[in-house]
Amino acid sequence: MCSSQTRTKMNENFTTNATNERTLSPELVSFLPHDAIQKIVLEAPWFKSCRRLCAYISCGALREVDTSKVLSEILKNTGQDDHSQVRKKLYVPRVQDKNCFMRMLNISRMDDLIANSMDILEPAPCDAEGNEREDASAFLKKQPVPPARRPIFGPNIIMFASEPVDLFLLPGLAFDKSGRRLGRGGGYYDTFLTKYQELAKHRKWQKPLFVALSYSRQILEDGVIPITPHDVFVDALVSSSGVIPISPAAIEMHP
Repeated sequence: MCSSQTRTKMNENFTTNATNERTLSPELVSFLPHDAIQKIVLEAPWFKSCRRLCAYISCGALREVDTSKVLSEILKNTGQDDHSQVRKKLYVPRVQDKNCFMRMLNISRMDDLIANSMDILEPAPCDAEGNEREDASAFLKKQPVPPARRPIFGPNIIMFASEPVDLFLLPGLAFDKSGRRLGRGGGYYDTFLTKYQELAKHRKWQKPLFVALSYSRQILEDGVIPITPHDVFVDALVSSSGVIPISPAAIEMHP
């Protein structure tokens, strides 16, 4: 483990290195293996079998692995069944505030997305008819919480979810084959995933699969990435070379 100060410093170093080594011009980005990585995801058995999934919306400015084809394929099949995969419900992130509070809201088409103040696409909180979007797990409302549940949800917050999420597709700055993931320092995903794991445990739901999409150069040697007690490990990595299963659950699902 490392202190939060060390984590912050190392995150800054990784971010600087990423800027120097991995931040490419749009012309060079077009040669990165986005299609190969997305094809592997679309053909994976854990993707085909999932019914409810959360996925990030890739941002070109952040040089994240593109997810546009994966999202389009999901949305194309939300209204129909076929023999290759089950119908899916898609949730994508919306940042609510600067206190690591992020929600995962359901969308049914790409037109549901709008650019936020950072020019990153995210769902509007309400649909075109003014209805609040379904939230995968983070319906946070200020309500009294029974003392027995406060260790999970805090004194004034309760989380509502009716069905479990099967799969999370995650971004990141760097990863290793032990499951460590380095984000961009905001803590949004680690906070959300921790709360979701606590909710799933409370509801006796099966833990979802956490899968990170990565360029090969982002996969570092084990032990290089700093961790804190709050970090959430991923179950598998997907690069252009294929799927790297890490956790027992991912190894079991990997053919």
